[in-house]
Amino acid sequence: MFTFVKTRYVKQYKSFLRLIPFLLLAFPACEPVALYEKSVVIPGHNWKSSFRPEFSFTISDTSRPYQLYFIIRHSDRYRFNNIFVNLYAKGPGQDTAQAVRYDIRLGTDDKGWLGAGMDDIYEHRELLTPRGQEFFFKKPGLYRFTLEQIMREDPLEEVYNTGLRIEKK
Repeated sequence: MFTFVKTRYVKQYKSFLRLIPFLLLAFPACEPVALYEKSVVIPGHNWKSSFRPEFSFTISDTSRPYQLYFIIRHSDRYRFNNIFVNLYAKGPGQDTAQAVRYDIRLGTDDKGWLGAGMDDIYEHRELLTPRGQEFFFKKPGLYRFTLEQIMREDPLEEVYNTGLRIEKK
């Protein structure tokens, strides 16, 4: 009787193992598709206003909405609970970049840092497109985005990385 029970469990275990690849393929389909993600290291962990990281990517599908995220990694010693940035965007056929100013909340007095933390480093992925609104790229082609920190403190200390993430909604 012992060998029968053992054999039955081994067969069930093997059947379960065969299902794992199908389960793994099924769950990522529910996640938004990351079209582009790039983070840039801030030299010396001091983000000077003159250091403006650039991000370039090509959009081919203009029929679907997209979501834009601002990425920042900083230490627990970062002195502010927010960050002000300008995001410059230049699309195909445009001669000049359009600027949008953002005030991004990184923490509160009640809850502390709002991002994900490990030891004393925190990462935030903050949605730049307003919730409930859809953002479409108007033309297919090459898009260039530039980030600029516009805080009063210059350089902005204890910032390790910054970047952008673009997802298909």
